[in-house]
Amino acid sequence: MGVTMPTDRLSRRENAVMNAMFTLAHGKERFLVCPYEILALLPEKGYDEEGVERILRSLELDGYLEILPTERKGEKTYVVCMHEAGLAYRRYDAVRRRKLAFKLALTVACGLLSAAVGILLRALLS
Repeated sequence: MGVTMPTDRLSRRENAVMNAMFTLAHGKERFLVCPYEILALLPEKGYDEEGVERILRSLELDGYLEILPTERKGEKTYVVCMHEAGLAYRRYDAVRRRKLAFKLALTVACGLLSAAVGILLRALLS
């Protein structure tokens, strides 16, 4: 059994929102963000303001960030404070992607080796 990374527990949508939040943070631990700024960084289909807010609440419960809804010039805004898991998100995501690439390469190598052994055996036995 391997150690599970925090990014392994996130859904595809949560990962997309977390990537957007990390991009909007510009390396800061605390920042302001409007819902439309988050939506602008997400794929067009399947995301709306209410859905993003639900995902942000889930990420908050999981300890990635803290959200404080407020208004700025009459516009809904979030004060975001990234927690330790949120700040380390990119590193964990890179490790997860590296592990996935290694597993894929290993699977391809095993398939090629299996095919080569099959061809070799067929040549020897015929």
